[in-house]
Amino acid sequence: MCFGTRVITSVKSLQKSYNVSKLIGKAPINDDLVYHHANGWAHPIMWMIPQESSEHITPSMWGIMPANENGANYKNYYKEAARFGAGLNARSEKLFDHFIYKNSAFTKRCVVPVDGFFEPHTAPKNFKIPFYFERKDKSLLSLAGLYTTTKDGFNTFTILTKEATPLFKKIHNTKNRRPVILNDEDVQIWLNSDLTQNNILSVMQNDMDDAALHAYPISKDLYSPKVDSNRPDIINEVQYEELKIDY
Repeated sequence: MCFGTRVITSVKSLQKSYNVSKLIGKAPINDDLVYHHANGWAHPIMWMIPQESSEHITPSMWGIMPANENGANYKNYYKEAARFGAGLNARSEKLFDHFIYKNSAFTKRCVVPVDGFFEPHTAPKNFKIPFYFERKDKSLLSLAGLYTTTKDGFNTFTILTKEATPLFKKIHNTKNRRPVILNDEDVQIWLNSDLTQNNILSVMQNDMDDAALHAYPISKDLYSPKVDSNRPDIINEVQYEELKIDY
């Protein structure tokens, strides 16, 4: 599951790439929202393009909350929700029946632009190796998500996941999941309010092919609470004797 992303593209470049303008809501932001490692469990504020205002890119907190919650109470909410994954990912198979997701499936879909993301690989003897995923051409990845607006006006989002495709089965080999990565031509379709349930399912099912992606192992510092993993060299490739797969 995708609990870590990398976003180093400036908001000005994001606006140009997606032909959108910046819209600042209630989420407090102090910088350009650039992360070499955005750790989902820290619930960072990230940029997302919301269906209800698809001409804008706006800050939103990673970890979807029910619309009847107060965003200002996010620390307490996430503490209680941690055992359920804290709303970081949403299984696309539950999109139309989960008590939070079903209220967002038709009207509150979003696009989360990232430069890459991180997934764990389980080597023999339960040795965990982090992998970094990016596009082969280094261009942006558009992750499919859902969002809510809390009753006090905060946007929160989750990243949709699906069953692993062959590349992800090989690398993310314990959970066997992958994020839904929109094809470039499907970004505007995903944000279209006229989609039927079948349309939505089709976009998710036929998302970006493994052939467009490159993945490789990186430092285990990504998982260490004792070191700063939000640094440029975190995506440097690292070789492991324990790694028994080709990538």
